[in-house]
Formats: sequence, structure tokens, C-alpha cells
Amino acid sequence: MALIVMKFGGTSVADMDRIRNVAAHVKREVTAGNKVAVVVSAMAGRTNELVDFVNDATDTPDQREYDAVVSSGEQVTSGLLALCLQNEGVAARSWQGWQIPLLTDDAHGKARINDINGDELRQSIEAGVVAVIAGFQGISPLGRIATLGRGGSDTSAVAIAAALDADLCDIYTDVDGVYTTDPRIVAKARRLQKVSYEEMLEMASLGAKVLQTRSVELAMLKNVRLAVRSSFDDPVTTPAVNMDGTSTIGTLVCSEEEIVEQQVVSGIAYAKDEAKVTLISIADKPGIAAAVFGPLAEANINVDMIVQNVSADGLTTDMTFTVPEADLPSALAVLEGHKDVLNYKELLGATNIVKVSIIGVGMRSHAGVAAEMFKELAAKGINIQAITTSEIKISILIDAAYQELAVRTLHSLFGLDQEPE
Repeated sequence: MALIVMKFGGTSVADMDRIRNVAAHVKREVTAGNKVAVVVSAMAGRTNELVDFVNDATDTPDQREYDAVVSSGEQVTSGLLALCLQNEGVAARSWQGWQIPLLTDDAHGKARINDINGDELRQSIEAGVVAVIAGFQGISPLGRIATLGRGGSDTSAVAIAAALDADLCDIYTDVDGVYTTDPRIVAKARRLQKVSYEEMLEMASLGAKVLQTRSVELAMLKNVRLAVRSSFDDPVTTPAVNMDGTSTIGTLVCSEEEIVEQQVVSGIAYAKDEAKVTLISIADKPGIAAAVFGPLAEANINVDMIVQNVSADGLTTDMTFTVPEADLPSALAVLEGHKDVLNYKELLGATNIVKVSIIGVGMRSHAGVAAEMFKELAAKGINIQAITTSEIKISILIDAAYQELAVRTLHSLFGLDQEPE
């Protein structure tokens, strides 16, 4: 039998009918002989409602009490799912983060997991009792409930799978896997059977919303095999996980060694929440980049793509970089506050841009991928404003009006419209 961790997000447990549907998925695995732990999020919209309650109570909430309130959504879901399973004749009990215990640091609202003592949890699961675990939460060094930040239930699931040495961690969501790109833009987008941790990490950080970046990082570090599956598949006809921890459903996120033949490019991602900042005519001298990016770092503003154009006389330069769109006002304010040091001629900000990226571990062993990409985009009249690369990805910044054209063009260029041979 396999030991599996099943994680269900907010849309999967949005109401009692969906919680009963989740119970049917869990019962299928138990009936097949698998040992099961389930990690659940709060019902869709419940966390936002709890946050609104906190903000209504005070403008400056104590983060420890904030965590006590917002963590209650998962507590409700875990109890309800345990009750539904018991009603179906499946032995089950709910677990809160502090009961496991899942130990965190004291950064309330965005805590990181330090350790999990899974001995008691494992004993209960081995005895045939389904563990229904409240995600998103643990216990701080001072014994207070600490939440892991938005998307923390995915991280909880991966950490628990690692602690239990589970064969598989199934992440159930509202899509049936990881696609080569957004099917809403490219009708021929295909579901990937397997994708490497590195590729999934790049996809998640570059705009794909299927998995949370932090959970993929942890899965790669702990070598936890993930499967992205849909909770809206029929729980009766959907096949159970095999005894060796494999599944024919969804997309498996695993080590590169498990993927026999890699395509050059596995997927196309895009991010619309980018903003561009340009400094016109700043001095081209040592230390100027530190003078620009140091204050931004101190303000916790993350900078991504950077382009610098030196003037013909070599005395001044124009510098362009990107920041999250939500941080654009703060970034401009920081740079305006340092104008006397930077001595720029003009400061510009723009949000009508999009970052489009190609990702694939096969790029490591194939030359000329960038040249093909740039040539094809030029043929479509798409101007590239900035470029960043790594071993397995190339990201470009373009005008937002060309987003869909660029994604479709690159999807076809790298053969993602066709099933691999």
C-alpha cells in the first residue's frame, strides 16, 4: 500500500457538497488500501472574511491574535471533513497544527516551518485512521498559533509528506494538471504528464498559479513527489493511487531523473502584474547601481529584470528595471527620495507591460533557443524591452498588447501544439 498526502484547496471545500465530494475522493484511496493524510484549506472566501473581521476590530492588529483568528477557517474545514468521512464509515480524526506539532518560527502571519514531529501522527495513520490536518498553521516557539502566509496549506502538505516519508503528495485544485501554457489563451495547450521540480519552480515564479512557489521549493529540497490533480473529477471513476505511489491522473512534479525524454521547452508562462521603472541620464560610474537598488532593497521591493544603456559619451546611462506592479508607487517614492544622490534627469514608471517566459530543462543541452525565439517574435513585430535568462528559462518584457500573440507564437514555435512523439 502507498502512504499518500492529499491536499484540498479552498475551492475544493467551498461548501458542504464539495466537502462531501472530497470525502469521496479520500474514501476511494482508503478503499484501495492506501494510508492517507489529508491537508485542507479554509472554505473559499472564509480567510478573507476573517481578515476583514480583524481589520474591523483594529487598524493595528497584534499579529499573534491575527493568526488566532484567521487560522480558525482551516480548523472548521478539518473538523467537517472528519465528520463526513466518519459518516461514510471511514475512521478519521482532525488535527490542528499545534497537535502534530508542526513547529514554526515566530514570524506571525508569514511563519516558516522549523520541524515536524510526526511520530504520533504516523502511528494514528498506520492504525488505519485518516488524519485530516488543518493546513496553513503551526505553533511558534512561545506556544502561539502561527500561520504560514497565503498559500501556506500547500507548504503544510509538502512538509507533512516529507515528515511522513510519503510516497506521493497529491495537490487537488480546480484544474486537472499543469499545462504547457494557459488554455484560455492557447486552445491547443496540453496537460503535461511529468514536469521537473526546476521547471515547476520557474513556472510558478513566472506567473503559473497552479502551485505556490514556496511549496515547490520545499518539495525539491525534500524530494517529495507531487501530483497536481482536479478535485472536480468524478471520485468514483477516478483511479486510485497505485501501491508504488504512481498515478495516471494529473501532472507529476518530480526529479529530472524520472523524466526519460525532455522537450527543449516544456511550457510558456506569463506575468501581467509587472511594472517598469526607468531612470533617465544617471551617472555611469562605480556604485551607481548600489545607490539605486540599495534603498529599494531596504524598502523590501523586489527588482527583477534590469537593462542599462550607456550613452555615446560614456558619462551617463539610462537604467530600466521591473518591480511588482503593486510596488510601483513605493518604488517611485523611494527613488524620488534619493534624487539628490542619484541625480537623474527623469524618472518614469509604466504598467502596460507583460513578462513572457519559456521554460525547459532541455534548453541546457540545446543551442540557439534564444535566437529562434527572438527571430520569430521579430517576424511578428513584437519588440523586446528587456531580457533575463537562466539555464532553463528565458524571460522577455514586452508591451502588454502583444501578450497573447507572443504566447501563441512561442507555443507553436517550440512544438507545444503537438503531442510529443
